[in-house]
Amino acid sequence: MKTKTIFALTAALMLGLTACGAANDSDNANDSSTQTEPNQAVEGSVQDLQDNGENSTESVGNAENTGTGKVLIAYFAVAENSDVDAISSASVTEVSGEAKGLVRTVAEDIQAVTGGDLFSIETSVDYPGDINDLIEYASVEQDNDERPELTSHIENLDEYDTIFVGYPLWWYDLPQVMYSFFDEYDFSGKTIIPFDVHRGSRLSGTPDTIQELELDATVISDGFTVSHETAAAAVSDVAADVEEWLHGLGY
Repeated sequence: MKTKTIFALTAALMLGLTACGAANDSDNANDSSTQTEPNQAVEGSVQDLQDNGENSTESVGNAENTGTGKVLIAYFAVAENSDVDAISSASVTEVSGEAKGLVRTVAEDIQAVTGGDLFSIETSVDYPGDINDLIEYASVEQDNDERPELTSHIENLDEYDTIFVGYPLWWYDLPQVMYSFFDEYDFSGKTIIPFDVHRGSRLSGTPDTIQELELDATVISDGFTVSHETAAAAVSDVAADVEEWLHGLGY
């Protein structure tokens, strides 16, 4: 069960630690299996992370099923759906002099190996650029089981056999916009490969959630996950980790 008062206090504490250069988790994936977007909410207390974070790769699909047709890399980046300039967002890093959301950087790493097409999941919601405001907003959105309106749409889904899907992890779960995304599309017969940026909870069971939403798709369990801290500070290392992970999937 989520105790949101504890979560919010923990988020504030972890943010302070980050400011001191001692943050111990991240918005997007784990350091060992090392994410478009800035501002990801902290998911819970340290004990909650220990209890829940290590069970994130429970088997859902075969890790070597990558399909034979075109590849689509769909990602949700807070930096591209924010009420502040991307460069001001908490979940942005600099790549070759350009500010980019963390989830997007991972999406581009995947594209570099697979040659897939990028698709940014965009919504009518302008998410708060401040991390504390975002944490609270995400909590309310989740409690209300909201379905944010999508403003970008995949026009040629039939062309793709494999769909990489990327997102930040919020409150141990998919952002609500991802539920809108899976409501809109039928991925029957396709292979879905998740990747995320997190602050301590890795994939937190989201591959199972996606499988429940897309019953007739094959959802790969061992998706790529990287911490917010690592994704922001070690872009080239993350790219190497992504490449190694993809090689394990047969790319």
